[in-house]
Amino acid sequence: MLVSFKCIRALPTRGIASRCLHTLRNEPPVRNKHVLSRPTRVPNRGAKKKSSAKLDELPQGTIPLEPLALEEQEPALPTVLLQARSNMRKFENCVLLTRVGGFYELYFEHADEFGPLLNLKVAPKSTGPRTNPVIVSMAGFPFFQLDRYLKILVQDLNRYVAVAEEFRNDPSGKVKAGGLMNDRKVTRIITPGTLIDENFMDPFTNNYVLAIHAGNLSQELSQDQEMENDPPISTQPFDMPVGLAWLDLSTGHFFTQFTTLSSLPSFLSRIGPREIVLDEDLQASKDHGIYTVLAEDRHLITYSNPSEVKSIKDWSPMLESPISTRIANDFTREEEAAGSTLLQYVGERLQGSNMKLQPPTRQLDMMAIDKNTMRALEIKRTMRDDLTTGSLLHVIRRTVTKGGARLLDTWLSSPSTSLDVINSRLDLVTHMLHNELLRERIAILLKRSHDSHRLLQKFAFGRGDPDDMLGLASTVHATQELVTTLIQDSSEEDCVRDMAARINLDGPSELASRIKAAIDEEGIVQQHIMEDGEVGEMQALAEAIVTSEGSREDANILPKRKKKPTSLREYYTDDNEAWIMKPQASQTLERLHKDLAELGVEKTDLAEDLKTRLEASTLTLRFTPGLGHICHVKGKDIKRDLSEGRRVSSSKSTSSFHHPEWTNLGGRLDRCRDHIRAEEQRVFRDLREQVIHNIIKLRRNAVVLDELDIASSFATLAAEKGWTRPILNNSTTHKIIGGRHPTVEGGLEVEGRTFTTNDCFVGDSQKIWLITGPNMAGKSTFLRQNALITILAQVGSYVPASYAELGIVDQIFSRVGSADNLYRDQSTFMVEMLETATILKHATPRSFVVMDEIGRGTTPADGTAVAFACLHH
Repeated sequence: MLVSFKCIRALPTRGIASRCLHTLRNEPPVRNKHVLSRPTRVPNRGAKKKSSAKLDELPQGTIPLEPLALEEQEPALPTVLLQARSNMRKFENCVLLTRVGGFYELYFEHADEFGPLLNLKVAPKSTGPRTNPVIVSMAGFPFFQLDRYLKILVQDLNRYVAVAEEFRNDPSGKVKAGGLMNDRKVTRIITPGTLIDENFMDPFTNNYVLAIHAGNLSQELSQDQEMENDPPISTQPFDMPVGLAWLDLSTGHFFTQFTTLSSLPSFLSRIGPREIVLDEDLQASKDHGIYTVLAEDRHLITYSNPSEVKSIKDWSPMLESPISTRIANDFTREEEAAGSTLLQYVGERLQGSNMKLQPPTRQLDMMAIDKNTMRALEIKRTMRDDLTTGSLLHVIRRTVTKGGARLLDTWLSSPSTSLDVINSRLDLVTHMLHNELLRERIAILLKRSHDSHRLLQKFAFGRGDPDDMLGLASTVHATQELVTTLIQDSSEEDCVRDMAARINLDGPSELASRIKAAIDEEGIVQQHIMEDGEVGEMQALAEAIVTSEGSREDANILPKRKKKPTSLREYYTDDNEAWIMKPQASQTLERLHKDLAELGVEKTDLAEDLKTRLEASTLTLRFTPGLGHICHVKGKDIKRDLSEGRRVSSSKSTSSFHHPEWTNLGGRLDRCRDHIRAEEQRVFRDLREQVIHNIIKLRRNAVVLDELDIASSFATLAAEKGWTRPILNNSTTHKIIGGRHPTVEGGLEVEGRTFTTNDCFVGDSQKIWLITGPNMAGKSTFLRQNALITILAQVGSYVPASYAELGIVDQIFSRVGSADNLYRDQSTFMVEMLETATILKHATPRSFVVMDEIGRGTTPADGTAVAFACLHH
């Protein structure tokens, strides 16, 4: 075991109150004992006797009856509110957002509770008959602000949100619904761990939902048995098998792992789940040891019904490719149960939406970093502010893609212990470091790519749009140029040639060409401009509603809510249509656009003809949603009588009328446009099916791009900082010459100061280094920097040192900078002793340990004894 110790300072004696934890056992209920006051005799049944009564002896008059209880009837409400109330009961643990036209609305108690939290005005809405109106609380916001309010509810408040969308009823559905035009159904339940493509998601961090399955629910850990840092009273619960399964719905990554209850806190720290799913059966065992683990970090816990997915074979419909029998046999029972619980829970949240995840993988050959070390070394977040700025991740990140940044985050949490993997990464970094032009070319091409993992997952859910399709095509074209660049540069380096060989463009190249040939980029830009105009109008309407007081008098002066357009032609009153597909995308589209052009010529000719016949020089042919196809003129421009037309509106400055020729031609134009849109949707569906067909190749190519991004960023970092390639082997050597702390050095550079380097030689013959010195001499920095250099080396990066020869480390432990834990009633000394006990219990001959001031929270004599005992062990 490699251990670095710091000197023991004499501190005043601190009294530590002893703890007494009592486990309250539930006494079995005492049954009530019924005692008879006197012996009871049941008479035998004898002969039948005849009895009689006189009429005068019977009670006369009406028989009094108790009044019938009136059933409580719900007040008569509009259908929208009845649907909302029904959905609120069905999804009682969710905040319901109901789509009504161009708004999402909250009703009843949801409006009262969450309206103020969302900074929305809550207005009392009077509904029902005028003789007995019902006041209903209501709040709402425009539909295009959905992500803004989801961020507050889901990300900030950790609430579950049920979104009820609006669907137009078909003729049969309209009859069943009593003539209603629309129906509203909950299409998705959004929770912190099941985000897909929301704009507020952190693009540089994975969003994991984790399912945990404890091996044996009957094995319970009482409150006097601590987790991870506490020596267990009974090793059976402490070593309880636990299955883990976690996935990121936004990328489709799916992982499983087998561990024990004692190691669970470290896995939670490494995975960083936004939401944890437990089996509902665990709620009956509140003293189960898993709650002791989860309570300390205040995780968001959700309970799922017992899984209906019974085996790994049942996972296949939810995966992009089936799991091989060999891999399936390697899964433990706990992993299988956790994976089944997770997939069922996610399926329920998505309300039946198609889901295509990557097959589950295990993260093997990884360095273990427990939660105390992750925090003490400030690998991903600082201890003081809990921010990324100032952490190791912040200092070394030079990636240019979002996928590369997420992969770097994963690598830092679990560095590799495979010598071949580490050296292959270092070989690629070395080649890029010595080839600046290649490094710059790769960075330029990677910047042209998009976040393929999340784009592909959107298409897997059927949510991709033409913009996403163009982004995917641009990524494929950038990948093609990357392969060409790597092949031209791989004459001597196997690592570069291997990276190029891993990219498969057989299929994706053809797909990208089809996308570029089919989708009209200029048309999409024009469509965005038109949509922005609609958003501005909707925003103005929303502001008008917010400023009102919600009374009947105010409602009369508000602008009327616009009807939701049912087709693109209702947005515009001219022929400036925004087509998303080029006419050459299909033969049908080409023919339809030709027909549309001919109809446009007919429209121009008709307009000129009507101007001449009616002697109206200002006449124009228009379409409006309310009046349909009309002829529009200014003032009294018409000199002749409208024998063939019918006037529909007029004012002092304009006049409008229907004309049969324009009505007929306008109908033909509408039908042609509708056929074009239908054909565009068909072409887009075909392209989406092609994306799904190539999704496995595209995802594998995306992984290669992420690795190239990290290698290029490591080379850039090494060139900037003057770092050195480490030498790794399977020994227990730890030789560092001129080592520096990467984070502290960066802070000193900002101030124009330099870092004083230090050497470290430990391992082989010298297993322990004992360090002494005055305060502020840099002892704690020295301890941390050697651990960080080991992590950077096994990630595959160059290290801040003049020379580094390191043996592969399987675990890193640190006991640095402990504080008290008031939540668990633990003093600073208790926390230090628990962390030390964990290290002594779990460390192996290949573990690297740094310990700072052991025993500082007690008397000098006791502290010396504790430190000596640790060294002796």
